[in-house]
Amino acid sequence: MSDVVKIISCRNESKDTKTLEFKWDKNIKAGQFVMIWIPDTDEIPMSVSSVGEIKSITVKSVGDATKAIHKLKEGDMIGIRGPYGNGFCIPGEKNILIVAGGVGIAAVMPVIRETGADTVLGARTKDEIIMEEEINRYSKNVRISTDDGSYGFKGNAVLLMKEVMSAKKYDVVIGCGPEVMLYHVYKECTKSNTECELSLERFMKCAAGLCGSCAIGGMRVCKDGPVFNTEQIAQLKEFGFGH
Repeated sequence: MSDVVKIISCRNESKDTKTLEFKWDKNIKAGQFVMIWIPDTDEIPMSVSSVGEIKSITVKSVGDATKAIHKLKEGDMIGIRGPYGNGFCIPGEKNILIVAGGVGIAAVMPVIRETGADTVLGARTKDEIIMEEEINRYSKNVRISTDDGSYGFKGNAVLLMKEVMSAKKYDVVIGCGPEVMLYHVYKECTKSNTECELSLERFMKCAAGLCGSCAIGGMRVCKDGPVFNTEQIAQLKEFGFGH
């Protein structure tokens, strides 16, 4: 059953991405997700980009439901249920590298705020980079890549990750972004014998592990994930062939 919360602020992160803040009396772990219900439209899964007293979701406009969310304003109400799934296991006193692609940075922002971890953020162009100012406020070391070279390192996030990891030893890599990016993050971590925790995405409808719509390799992303560790990912034969 959904709770109803009031949006207390909206801010644009880029031309097609915005963050909505609200108060919600639930404890959420970084990496977990919620189901957002938009009246007369749909219910969709969303990562949580802030997990403190003030919660937030960061939404890229890509379909009917997300376009409807973008039309919401301060004072409007949305339905929310959850949180669901497991989150990131944030290791204390260890060197963490965050690797994020595009709007995937939203799901790992709570980790950056908590740990100040080194961060690699990749985007296709400069215009698609979001949350840079906030990342710099918390992260010890921030590197940004763009596919077209319009800002920062020219190339994708995985190429930049390799450069960063060649200069410093990390205990764990935490990642979120397009699956093709995460697949190569996993491969690089395997080569360097570095643990990783990756947030995967599949179509999630019930969020309770019942409908099977998010199944991957015998696991359910909504229930067994969305965060998977190195050992679990090694068993996901379909990983890398998804979104």
